[in-house]
Order: sequence, then C-alpha cells, then structure tokens
Amino acid sequence: MNAAVRATVRVGLYTGAKVYFVHEGYQGLVDGGDNIRLATWESVSMMLQLGGTVIGSARCKDFRNREGRMQAAANLVKLGITNLCVIGGDGSLTGANEFRTEWSGLLLDLVKAGKITDADAKKSSHLNIVGMVGSIDNDFCGTDMTIGTDSALHRIMEVVDSITTTAQSHQRTFILEVMGRHCGYLALVTALACGADWVFIPEMPPEDQWEDHLCRRLTDQRSRGSRLNVIIVAEGAMDRDGKPITSDMIKKLVSDRLGFDTRTTVLGHVQRGGTPSAFDRILTKDVTAAMAEGRFEDALKLRGKSFENNWHTYKLLAHINPPDVKSNINVAIVNVGAPCAGMNAAVRSAVRMGIIQGHNMLAVHDGFDGLAEGQIEPITWTGVSGWTGKGGSMLGTKRSLPTKMLDQISKNIAKFSIHALVIIGGFEAYMGGLELVQARARFEELCIPMVVIPATVSNNVPGSDFSIGADTALNTITSTCDRIKQSAAGTKRRVFIVETMGGYCGYLATMAGLAAGADAAYIHEENFSIKDLEMNVEHLVHKMKTTVKRGLILRNENSNANYTTDFIFNLYSEEGKGIFDCRKNVLGHTQQGGTPTPFDRNFGTKMGAKSVLWLTDKLKDCYRHGRIFANTADSACVLGMRKRSLTFQPVTDLKAETDFEHRVPMNQWWMKIRPIMKILAKYDIKLDTSEHADMEHVIKSPKSVQK
Repeated sequence: MNAAVRATVRVGLYTGAKVYFVHEGYQGLVDGGDNIRLATWESVSMMLQLGGTVIGSARCKDFRNREGRMQAAANLVKLGITNLCVIGGDGSLTGANEFRTEWSGLLLDLVKAGKITDADAKKSSHLNIVGMVGSIDNDFCGTDMTIGTDSALHRIMEVVDSITTTAQSHQRTFILEVMGRHCGYLALVTALACGADWVFIPEMPPEDQWEDHLCRRLTDQRSRGSRLNVIIVAEGAMDRDGKPITSDMIKKLVSDRLGFDTRTTVLGHVQRGGTPSAFDRILTKDVTAAMAEGRFEDALKLRGKSFENNWHTYKLLAHINPPDVKSNINVAIVNVGAPCAGMNAAVRSAVRMGIIQGHNMLAVHDGFDGLAEGQIEPITWTGVSGWTGKGGSMLGTKRSLPTKMLDQISKNIAKFSIHALVIIGGFEAYMGGLELVQARARFEELCIPMVVIPATVSNNVPGSDFSIGADTALNTITSTCDRIKQSAAGTKRRVFIVETMGGYCGYLATMAGLAAGADAAYIHEENFSIKDLEMNVEHLVHKMKTTVKRGLILRNENSNANYTTDFIFNLYSEEGKGIFDCRKNVLGHTQQGGTPTPFDRNFGTKMGAKSVLWLTDKLKDCYRHGRIFANTADSACVLGMRKRSLTFQPVTDLKAETDFEHRVPMNQWWMKIRPIMKILAKYDIKLDTSEHADMEHVIKSPKSVQK
C-alpha cells in the first residue's frame, strides 16, 4: 500500500496538483482537521519497503451513515478536494462508490444546512474517484492481482519452506490454514507452489466421502516413498452442504484413521505483515451467490481465467494417478544456460504431466553436452518430489550450444528413442532450439516436436514478456537495495551505486529501480552520455539539500563498455566531494540463487505442464506411417507469456524480432514504463499518457479482466 501511496503523491505533485494525506482512513475523512494534511515529495521517502500503511487505516462506523458522509463531504469541499484515491479492499471501495453516487445530494444538504455556500458547491460539483485494490485475498473483479497478494504469498511460502524442512526429517503430515474467508486464491496458489497433496477452498468443496479419498491419497503418497504430506486449508473451506471444514477436523481424521503424526499451523495475520514483495509494490456478489446456491463450477468460472487455470493445473499434478496404458512416447527434458530459480518447478510439472499422459520421461543432465554425451536417464513421479521450492537446476545445466555436437546429439536421440524435447533455459535455450530446427534438413533425427520454456534472470528470451527466474532475481535485488538504503539511515548524505545482472537486457535494473526507488538506472537499451551522468550528479546534489539524504543508482552490467561501474563510482565520488560520499555494490551471482518466489514456482509449474500437453497434441499431428516426423516451423516453438496469456510461437518466426548480437528481443514492453521511474525520482520529463496499452502490464484496462 505504501508503494501505491508514494507513487500517487509523487505523480500527483508532478502533474501540478495539491496532494493531501487522509490519515486513519474514512475516520480521518469524517473527523477532518489535522487528519487531512498536505503531502510533500519528501514525506513519502523511505516508505517503499515498509509493510502495512504509513498513513494509517481504520474501519469507520461514522462513514457508514449519511451524517458521517456529509461531514466528510464538508471537509473535502472546504479544502477544494474533488479527487479521491482510495486504496483498500472490498469495504473501502464499496464505501467510496456510495460516497460518489450521493455526492451531489450531500452538497445540496450541506448548502441547506448552511455549512457550505452555493459557490463552494458549484466549485466542487463533481467528485472523481480512483480505487486501487489493496487486499491479500486477491478477491476483486477487474484486476488479476491485488496489491498485497504477492507479499502475502511470500510470507506463506516462507512458513511452508521452514516447516517442510523439519517435517521431511520426521515423516509428518502437515496442515496449514491460510486466510481467505470467501476466496481460496491464497490457499490454491500456495498448494500449487509447494506441491501440496490436497487443498480445501470455498469455491470448490470436495466430493462426498472426501474423507476416504483423502486418506487413500495420503497412504498412496507414503507408499511411493514420500516422507511428507502437506494439506492446505482456506479458512472459509466447507463441504458440499456448506458445513465448515476446519484444520482441526482434518487433523483428527488423519491422526485417528491413519495414525500419522500430524501438525497444524494457522497462519492468521502473519500473512498481512512484513516487507512488500517486488510485484506489489470482491468479486462481485455473484461468486458468493453461486457458492451459497451450490453452483460450484460457476463460482470457479466467475473467479476468472487465471483462478480456473490454477485449479485445473493443481488437480492434474496432485490428483490423477498415472494411466495403465502407456503411450510408448519418450519425452526428454534438458536445462540450458545459467541456472535460475523456478527451473526445477518447470521440470517437476513437465515430468508429472508427461507421466499422467502415459509417456516415459527422460532427464538430460548438463545441457546439450549431456544430450551429446548420453547423460540421459528415466525420471519418475517421486524423482521430482519436493523440487518446486528448490533453487538452481537439479538436472545440471551448461551454456554450450548444439552446433558442434549435432552428430552425437542426433545419434543419442535415435539411441534413446527420444520423440519430443523440452528445452528449459535462457537465450541459449532459444538459440539451441533454433540451431536444432535449422539442422533438421541434415539430421532427420531432429524432426521431432520441441518446445522452449524461457527461464533466465535476465528476462531476455524472444517471444515472452516474462521468464521464469526473473521475479526471484528482482526480489533479491530489491531486498538487497532496501538493506543498503537502510544501512545509510543513520548517516547523512550517502549515494549507493549497485550493479545488477541481465547481460545486455535492462529489465532487472529498470524494475528494481521502480521497486527500490532508485534515482537512476543505467541500461544498454537507453543510450547515456557524460552529460546525462553530470545531470544525475547535479540532481543528487540538489536532493541532498532536502530532508532526503540518500541516493540509489542502479547500473546494468553491460549498459556501457566505457562507463563502467567503477567509472561511475569514481565520477560520483569526485563530483559529490563535500556533499555526499559513495559506496558501490556488485550483486553478482546472488541474483541467480535462493529459493524461488511464489510467482516463479507457479509460473514454472504452469509452463512445464502446458508445454507437455502441447507436445502431446503435436505428437499426434506428426505421427506418420508408424513413426514421428515433425519438420514444419510450428513443431518447434517458444512457450511465452504475451500480454498475460501463454502462447506458442515458432522459434524460426521469432528470428525477425531478435537482436542476436546483444541477445535481446528488439521490442521490450517494460521500456515504456521507464519514464515513471524518472518522475518518481523528481526529474521533470514529459510523460505520454495517451497510449494506455503501453502500460498494460502495470495498469490493467477493464476490458482485459481475464488472464
């Protein structure tokens, strides 16, 4: 919420508006006086990394009745405020809408009562409201993600990760209750992200006799060698008759029937707290009605495409037993390029989805080298247990491209009867896929369906707006920048220069700049000269004269061959002498490691599952005279996230939109939001707001509600 407050204040001031803080929510609006205060540029400094809300928020009885709203209207009219930004959940935004609809009536009554003049009423005749959804339940229509949801998932996953490590050693069943009275979003995404055995959500109550089914599932998992069972329960979980299903009930069932050592944790308000994640910085009454009437399929659909996809992916990966009939198809999975968080989640879901389809799944170790050297072995359902939360690459990965090894690779594809290939990795994975396709004319063995899944911290794979691993890297950089900035809280006037990874792609530097509140972010895509560097130094000198005594500069590792991080550090140190001192940090490989964020776990899980389903269909299309033969362009694709939907695009088609020298796509959506970072750092620049679509990854348009 604080990130939204900060941006609203600064962009408001940039447009020339007067911006006021209303302290303590609607109560402050009703009480007026000192609760409504002018906001300044400096007053929102150093609040990006704070959880909760700095200006306070209160549930307000007075605002629920007309007299209270009349008093609030009088306070706004007196200050000439006719635009209201409301950040909150269902209650707050419903209240705001009611206030707006009766605004003219309230003004009439205020004039009648002699509290405001006719002239005042004329001046304030129209009230504009913008609502931003801040709610950890993600239970609002018109937005795919509410402010706070991603951070709540971070808190939950930290708890799950810490508990599952101890439970692994003790053979336990572990029940976790998460918030969500009417919305199972947090429970569902948590279940996907940790590979839970069962999830209870209000939208989809379990079938009758679920108790027997649950006990069968847990016993089955134990017999397959699993030492740990995880059950996730939303606080609003219920059965088909609307009776609550509580974590204590489930604990009793599992302990009594199976004799398993069972532990329960109720997360409660822990989920609301903590530092906001990088991403953050009700549903209409229809869903509730559908649930009340037992129309659970409708309730699921009304939640939107994304929720529905999550549910189906979860059900496929957790619930279905592998079929008795095998397809006799062998699908190989390989990791290519640098390791990143979320790769293992993609491998796990691809392996399990393949097994569900009746295929034999093969793991290739150490990239294309392993494919050439025959480091290929079968991988099983339990072989990938617990992989979702593991960082790096469990299969092992290398950067080598296949060109020099095509002969050996073809021989091994034939030797191991590989019928389809999943390539998970960064720009090398794309390049490798392209090289294999281009060699199809010479090596018939390469005429098999292939899919490339983008996974790299750099987010530089053509055909996708996002790569698996970039979110985790972004969170690592952001939290490091937070710590670095906090280290200067006691000292006066310090500027930090931080180097980020990303190759020639400025995505990490730009997005971390937005999330951490940087003064500048130098990237290769936006040329900068010595004049720009001087201007940035002057800007910081000016900033140090205000109450904000800190600066943060980000530099992408390859932004400029001559203006290196050392050069920029030396320049700033020299020019800032006597005004500020400088420190530099090169973040290095910490950005690749660590446990994956909830976003990367789920993104990886969905991508892995979707890729194998697509290959299964392709294999049917390519089956001729008793063998697989795939040589069309559309039989080798990149699976990418484009404008919030997952699409398959032929690797050969993407050549035209790729800058191979710098290993980046030619058009990158996030370039359009760079001006916002400059405005938030108090640069006086022009912002073109006419093109709404440019912002659509950040500002969702109402037409595109479904993900």
